[in-house]
Parts: sequence; C-alpha cells; structure tokens
Amino acid sequence: MLRNLALFALLAVSGVFADRKYIIKNSCPSAVKLYINGEAQGSIPASGGSFGRTFPDTWSGFIYTDANGGNKSGAGTTRAGFYGQSGYYYMVVDPAYFNVGVKITPDRAPSSGFCVPAACTALTCPTAFQQPPTRFPPPGKTPPAPPVYGCPQANTGYTVEFCPGGAFPTLPGIALHPKGNTKKCLDVRGANYTSGTPVQIYDCNGTQAQKWLIQRGDTRVQLAGTEFCLDAGIAPANGVPMKIWKCDGKLAAQAWYWTNDNRIAVTGTGQCLDVTNGTMSNSNPVQIWKCTDNNTNQVWTA
Repeated sequence: MLRNLALFALLAVSGVFADRKYIIKNSCPSAVKLYINGEAQGSIPASGGSFGRTFPDTWSGFIYTDANGGNKSGAGTTRAGFYGQSGYYYMVVDPAYFNVGVKITPDRAPSSGFCVPAACTALTCPTAFQQPPTRFPPPGKTPPAPPVYGCPQANTGYTVEFCPGGAFPTLPGIALHPKGNTKKCLDVRGANYTSGTPVQIYDCNGTQAQKWLIQRGDTRVQLAGTEFCLDAGIAPANGVPMKIWKCDGKLAAQAWYWTNDNRIAVTGTGQCLDVTNGTMSNSNPVQIWKCTDNNTNQVWTA
C-alpha cells in the first residue's frame, strides 16, 4: 500500500494529474462577457483586463465572448477551442459573421512547429475551422496541420486574447436602398452611435452611418464597425419607429429575415421594415408595418 501511495505521489509530481492554467485577456476597447462551454463567467474589463481559470490537463471545450454581436450559443462568434487529452488547440469562426479576433498563445516556447501561437483576426482566416471539429488526428512526433495546433507537454497553460489588435474587427458593410432607389440609404441619424438613436432615410453619402451587415435569410442588421443593431422594440407593431440598440443575440427585436424579394421582416411577427408614408425625403424616420405583397415601401436592395 505504501508503495502505491508513493507511486501516486510520483505521478502527480510528474504531471500525469496536472492542471492547465488559462488566462483570458481582453484587449477589446470595451468590457466583454466571457463564456466557457456556454456558461457565463462574468465580465472582463476593457483594454487589458484578464481572468484566470484552471482546468484538468484533459479538459476540452470552448472559450469565447459574445461581444460585438456574438452569441452565447456560438452563432456569429469566434471561439478558442481546446482538446486537452491530446494537447490540441484551435479556433472556430462562423462564416456568416465575425465578432472578435482571437489569439491563443501557449506558455511554452515554440519548438519544431509545436506550441506556436494561433490567431484569427478576420472572417477569412485560414487558421480556423468554420464548424467545430468532430475528430482529431492522433498525436505524433510531428505537429498537426492547421487549423489544429499542438503543444503536447503536460501542464501547458494558455493565454486566450480577445481583440489582439486592440479593436473590434471592421467589416465593410453595405448600403440598403429603400424602394430600390440607389440615391437614398438607410441611415443612423446624425451618425450618433448610441442606443436609441433613430434610423431614417437619407441621401447616400458613403459614411459609416449607412453601412450595414446583413445576409439573406435569418440575420441581424448590424451597423458595420459598431456594437449596434437595428432594433424593432419590445412590442413590434404597425408604426413603431426604428432605432439602433446595442446588439444582443437574445433580443427578438433584433432578429430579422431578409427575403429573396428584398423585404426585411422581424422574425415571427409579420412586420416588415417600412418607409413611413412612402416618403423619401431626408430625415423621414423608418418604421415597421404589416408585411404586404407588392408594397414597394418595404423593398430594400443592396
């Protein structure tokens, strides 16, 4: 029995039962919420705030934030992934939306292709999966091919950094034209990027206040380069004026559907984005109204 206890102690010291330390660093310009495997862990302060967790050597899972239009579910969210039993790490991006850049840095010095930092700072980065992997290559003497990375030493820790460049990613966005009129655009009044600012019709001018992130089908309508989304309010109904509000993946008021016939509908409500009274003059506020076939006031083209 004493021999077994001595063996147990030796194994523990050698790292067989070691833990890994994860440091999550927020370099984004605003505080972010942290999630680990879908569970909220609290908020990390902006511009250098950090949070530490320790997990068993064999722990596997995802570390991510829902900041800048991401989601607790992982939709539209860049995730740092770990497969502890093989010492693998990787990233997953949603091809439909990119909320933050992520960098993973092991606390071991890179050697022969192992333990190298992995970063994804754009939607098209080749260093990330577009879906969580369902299998991994067996560990070997050569490093795995990206987007899988390996650092096989026991007790290796990692730093996961959000916004490694210090800013949220800026996607180009598109202009949305009411009634197919390419001289008019959906516009944030006064380029005032705060929750509650009205959304209106205005002459197209190429400014950031008229650049939107949107896709066909289920979508959010987000103002490019900001944390603000088109919001239909808590009780969508005829005549409700549109505004921007901080993006929140849990808000039904920010869930839209862009149809193939160019209507933008609030999901599940029968209400569509609508030019109030059909008036195309500058500063005319935009509203929602019952979706109606062949209603040009509800046509929005890119």
